Amino acid sequence: MKFNYQARTKEGKIEKGVIEASSEKAAADLLQKYNVFVVSLKETKTPLSLFKNKILKGKVSKKDLAIFFRQLAVMIDSRVPVVQSLLSLASQATKASFRDKVIRVSEMIEEGKSLSEALSSFPEIFDVFCISLIKSGEATGKISGSLYYLSEHLERSHDISSKVKGAMIYPIVILSFLLVVIVVVMTFVMPKLVVMIEEMGGNIPLTTRILIGFYNFLAHYGWIVLIAFLVLIAFMIYYLRTEEGKKVYDKTIIRSPFIGRFLGKIFLAGFAENLSILIAAGLPVTQALKITKDTISSFVYKEIVGEIEKEVSEGSKISSVLVRYPERIPPFVVQMIKVGEETGKLDTTLVEIVNFYQKEITNIVNNIMTIIEPILIIILGLGVAFLAISVLSPMYGMIGAL
Repeated sequence: MKFNYQARTKEGKIEKGVIEASSEKAAADLLQKYNVFVVSLKETKTPLSLFKNKILKGKVSKKDLAIFFRQLAVMIDSRVPVVQSLLSLASQATKASFRDKVIRVSEMIEEGKSLSEALSSFPEIFDVFCISLIKSGEATGKISGSLYYLSEHLERSHDISSKVKGAMIYPIVILSFLLVVIVVVMTFVMPKLVVMIEEMGGNIPLTTRILIGFYNFLAHYGWIVLIAFLVLIAFMIYYLRTEEGKKVYDKTIIRSPFIGRFLGKIFLAGFAENLSILIAAGLPVTQALKITKDTISSFVYKEIVGEIEKEVSEGSKISSVLVRYPERIPPFVVQMIKVGEETGKLDTTLVEIVNFYQKEITNIVNNIMTIIEPILIIILGLGVAFLAISVLSPMYGMIGAL
């Protein structure tokens, strides 16, 4: 980042110039080293730099964070100082915003803050789970171990997200292609076909009449449908961002027969993994539950974990609370957690739950892809066949009439 500055020297002379630094504070500290008093300091913003920032800023992905924490753990294990490790990793970062934040973290550590304190200054990147795990590693002197745990956790989370997104790509591509074919036919073919049919007369096939009726509807009311659709989308986006909207959406999606069960497996895997990592890192169960609750995106499961946290803080066991939610928590999970509590190996049994559900999720995604591919091919074939018959049938009829 570049900053325009005005500074006063010891002799009282005003100097102006441009200085490059990771932040405004870093620029001010750098100028003070030159024994000048900073009068004003403003970031240089040109149209090109703004455009560049928008492109490079981007959200830091879980995969990027996993690589960052793993490399940091390796360097700390190799006795490389934390500040030097962070500066080295910052130089490799492809996203400008992430690079600047890592540099700022290194500066804060130089100023005397711990790694967890410095990272907590950027909650949009490093969440509560991440900070708590690192803080636990600092307290026990096993910071590299915590970073390895965190990296593995982020990699597993990224893998699950990638599998789910990958299963959605194929249907979206197929349906988008079908939509493009419909738009092309309605825009370029149907106007000419309607004119030809009106001029020639004669019997019109049923499929063609349906297509013409659909075309006439769009020609007269298409703009109303488009506006209504855009208004509906805008309202849904607004409503789903409200707390009430999120609650309604979460409760509705969780109650759905197939998607609800699938999402339930994902949430349970995330709950078990987060809790096991935090307990293994040495955090008390109540604190681990509180942090885990904050990492869950589903309102339904967040409420359940919140109830568990409250009951456990009053002396109850996790399994005794989970058994109250048979529609959300399978008996297998309750039994595994109960065994872990009785044997004192809760973190180990939670890992077994994670491994089981990760295999389940992978199998479900693979089965979905196996089933959905032929179904979508059939839908695409029927759609294209319907359009082809509707367009070509009257043409052949006209040719036969001649």
